[in-house]
Amino acid sequence: MDEQPTTAGEGDGPQNQAADGAPGPAPGAIQVDIVSDVVCPWCIVGFKQLERALVQHGGDLALQVRWHPFELNPQMPPDGQELTEHVAEKYGATPAESADTRRRIAEQGAAVGFTFRYYEGMRIVNTFQAHQLLHWAAPSGRQHALKMALFEAYFSRQERVDDPAVLAATAGRAGLDEGEAAAVLAEGSLGEAVRRHEAYWVEQGIHGVPAMIFQERYLVSGAQGVENYLDILRRLSAAVPAAPGPGSES
Repeated sequence: MDEQPTTAGEGDGPQNQAADGAPGPAPGAIQVDIVSDVVCPWCIVGFKQLERALVQHGGDLALQVRWHPFELNPQMPPDGQELTEHVAEKYGATPAESADTRRRIAEQGAAVGFTFRYYEGMRIVNTFQAHQLLHWAAPSGRQHALKMALFEAYFSRQERVDDPAVLAATAGRAGLDEGEAAAVLAEGSLGEAVRRHEAYWVEQGIHGVPAMIFQERYLVSGAQGVENYLDILRRLSAAVPAAPGPGSES
């Protein structure tokens, strides 16, 4: 959902389907596949909570994160829609309720080190091209950096992440080639792959985000809070095989 946290749950989740060329699970790391949208505030809040939980866990535990596409509003027209109006139509929220929800989101973001800068007239936009760019970035190892940069672009920098020029510039800030990013968006050749990828997760029962799949087995929905993620990491870390040492044989 755009501004409403999804219901918590944990159980057997869908098998992972990584973007073409993305690296597989690494020894000594917990694999986390995150289905999300770049205009979903709870998606970045949930990830930052998970990140904070990892720091609190300490030790040598690592996370290997892979991002997967989900469009909150796949039918959103090119010009987007004013956010308060959109939330009223989709969820029945009054302007006061919408403003209160954004205040709470901003507070939760600040608590985990992320800045939300909501503003009057902010628009919800179509994110299909952003997901194509993320798909393109996966084999380079820069997908995570791009995802973080896209969240920052939309929520902190107040930029339109449906604008190809903004998307290409964001790719440049994430360490990718801005010209190549612009060419990928102009060609649109990754659209079909992204649609297949989105359909896969919907077929697995993912209808709200964030949806985090731990170790390709356990599904956790919604932004669960630092303590809950810490508990998950503690339980899963006991079963994670150690990474081979410098002198080990492969």
